[in-house]
Amino acid sequence: MSIGTLTDRYLARLIAVPLIATLVLSAMLLLLEKMLRLFDFVVSEGGPVGVVWKMLANMIPEYLGLGIPIGLMLGILLAFRRLALSSELDTLRAVGLSYGRLLRVPYLYAAALLLLNLGIVGFLQPYATYAYEGLQFELRSGALGASIKVGEFNRLGERMTLRVERSDNEGRDLSGVFVRAETRDGRTLAVTADKGTFLATDDADTIILRLTEGRLVHDAPGYRAPRVLTFARHDLPIDLPAIESFRGRGDDNDELTLPELVRIGGSDAVPEELRDRTRANFHFRMVEVVMMLLLPLVAVALAVPPKRSTSGLGIFVSIVMVVTYHKINQYAEQMGAQGRIDPVIALWTPFAIFAALIVWMYWTLAHKPGGQPIGALERVFAKLGKAVRRMLGIGRRRGAVAAE
Repeated sequence: MSIGTLTDRYLARLIAVPLIATLVLSAMLLLLEKMLRLFDFVVSEGGPVGVVWKMLANMIPEYLGLGIPIGLMLGILLAFRRLALSSELDTLRAVGLSYGRLLRVPYLYAAALLLLNLGIVGFLQPYATYAYEGLQFELRSGALGASIKVGEFNRLGERMTLRVERSDNEGRDLSGVFVRAETRDGRTLAVTADKGTFLATDDADTIILRLTEGRLVHDAPGYRAPRVLTFARHDLPIDLPAIESFRGRGDDNDELTLPELVRIGGSDAVPEELRDRTRANFHFRMVEVVMMLLLPLVAVALAVPPKRSTSGLGIFVSIVMVVTYHKINQYAEQMGAQGRIDPVIALWTPFAIFAALIVWMYWTLAHKPGGQPIGALERVFAKLGKAVRRMLGIGRRRGAVAAE
């Protein structure tokens, strides 16, 4: 077996571990942060807690679309950094393996993950985004069978108010119940009960609230005094409010697949404003995906620190570059969607600039003797580090003198 094949297998293992770890960690951190906000939202809307997991599942494609490029870049960068710090990289180059040859495995990873990411952002994520918005709508509208909020006055339809002191069994069993209802002709009904239970009926638009051990006060314009009734059990029918159906998919460009974006963006029959938004969203997705072809180059260029140095500045710079590029693309998409700049120019110009910068960084490392793409930054940070250490050293010496 040749040295090149052995090196490819070795590189594949080195890249796989940090790539998978970074992808899983970034997705978990994003999901945990989102989970807390979703729990607050679902509880405030009085919905079942189980819907949180459905909403989080629909967020996974979006987070994978963000995490895959970062995982790819850090996987390659950390693998080559390990080779550089252990002098294995110098050995491989000494036996005739150039940087171009060593990039074979990283580009295999990049090609596979590019296709995966294209499938996610182009086809899977739009449907997941629509499903997520649908769940939010159903929570707000009560279509998910929202539970009664304890300690608050809950409106059931237009003419009924319900308040409970305690709720069990996902909102079906109530304690300390107060109900007030009124009719169009002015009659009112006020009920207090120790217990209450929601029961289904044959009519999907009506449910029964069965109350036990309570008191009922009935009043009407023709009554001289309200009528009071004590009961052991009383069934109170409740007409459920009509629930508006959720909108169709496609009102938001993020819910459209790539073929749908192409069809709408290339049609002269749609308004110009919609066409600009659609084209901007399409080119935004494409530049984000195509950028993955440049990530192996920037990862290798930033992975190799200067000789006799273990600086991790390259890791920091790589993350800053990827995040900055993503934010610039978001701003460019907004500019293109507003029609201020043609979406092609707005989104592919930053790509061309970053591509030129990355190619220059890789060429400096691979083809310029002793070249270091961020050598100037390394020197600046080294000087800053020495200055900080001197200041801390002076501070420690002054503290020691004061102690004496």
